[in-house]
Amino acid sequence: MVKILVLGGGFGGVVAAESLAAQLSSEHQITLVARSNRFVFYPALVSLAFGNCSLADASFDLRKSMLSRNINFIEAEVARLDLEQRKVAIAHGDVEGTIPYDYLVFALGRRLATERTPGFFEHSHHLLDPEGALRFGEAVRNFSGGQVMLGQCPGARLPVPVYETAFALAKSLKGNTKISVVSPASLAAEFSDENVASKLATSLERNGIEHLDYFPIDRITPDRLIATNGKDLGYDLLMLLPAFSGAPAVSRVGITNDNGYINVDERMKVVGVEGMYAVGDCVNLVGPKLGHMAVRQATVAATNLAAEIEGREAEALYEHEVSIVIDATDGDTLYVHKDLWSDKAGSVRQGRFWSWAKAAQEKYWETTHR
Repeated sequence: MVKILVLGGGFGGVVAAESLAAQLSSEHQITLVARSNRFVFYPALVSLAFGNCSLADASFDLRKSMLSRNINFIEAEVARLDLEQRKVAIAHGDVEGTIPYDYLVFALGRRLATERTPGFFEHSHHLLDPEGALRFGEAVRNFSGGQVMLGQCPGARLPVPVYETAFALAKSLKGNTKISVVSPASLAAEFSDENVASKLATSLERNGIEHLDYFPIDRITPDRLIATNGKDLGYDLLMLLPAFSGAPAVSRVGITNDNGYINVDERMKVVGVEGMYAVGDCVNLVGPKLGHMAVRQATVAATNLAAEIEGREAEALYEHEVSIVIDATDGDTLYVHKDLWSDKAGSVRQGRFWSWAKAAQEKYWETTHR
């Protein structure tokens, strides 16, 4: 019997655990450790904020889902890793102590580095969890007009919900309202592609949304955003995403870059560590960090790990691509595809079909993983 430990209850951890359970004999032990027994479908949080879905639609019981697939589940915090002894120290949950493993899949995501932007939690709304989405939705419903400011702090790497929120606000807010999106660099840098940026800029302009690039937020006051160069912008309603950094549990084990993201190869194996894979927001890969990337990385990791256990060659390779839908008004909804390991321009398609396709895909994912 082989003991496989999967750390993380997001897209990467859930898909890795389920894929391993589907590929391996039941004699092997698969255990998923997550800090919560609720899985949150983060792409639905914009819809949740604007009342287009319920909290039940955006989450499900992770413990029940895992146990139905013959996967052990532990709700707890991961404290640290011992890579030499192949043990994980856990605390504050179902059990405390250390868990031994033969193989490890690390999928604990990223840390929200809110301390880099003073005033973030005091003054800004966010879409980082269901509670934050609901509070922002209430603020929108009570908003009587003025300047709405949306954007990312330097290092956020999650542009899609910012622009979906801007489009949703353009449809819902009327009267004396101005909507602006601020970016720390250029629009092209956020999506790693000039073609995507051009099409998105056109859609923003068509919907009356202002885009302000090269505004790296340094700090936030009760009514103003202050950039690192001293420029400032006023606001009446604010929603931002903070900087990300790597997961704290691997910060001192020598497998990360300077920002704490884990170094992996194209098979999703952790560089320099036997028996360890990493997937999702915690890995050191260029570009935005999105759920569909974590799903594909987890599938590759599980396929290679199963092959390794069964004595076969690990041949599955990860292709680092963006393939997303940005919900806008019916005619402006964007489908974006870009190979992030290539200089070739990304492709962009527009139309109401893509909004429908996104909704159908989200419903399928939620239904099949509950």
